[in-house]
Amino acid sequence: MKTTVSEKGQITIPKRLREQMGLHAGSVLEFSTEGGMLVARKKVGSDPARKWRGRGTLPVGGDVDEYLKRVRDADGR
Repeated sequence: MKTTVSEKGQITIPKRLREQMGLHAGSVLEFSTEGGMLVARKKVGSDPARKWRGRGTLPVGGDVDEYLKRVRDADGR
């Protein structure tokens, strides 16, 4: 796949690559050079599970270890 650098130094990432890498408006890329090549890496937040933290609830009177043991035992793990 090819793209052309604009007068402003901008490029268009081909759609197939954007979809493959999960790039959307607002995605952050880090650029570097390696062996004469320009390399772009998708910057992933420091904690991808952060948005889910604190949203779950445990049954009243239980703790996390007890709950996980019960769930895992029920699944046969």
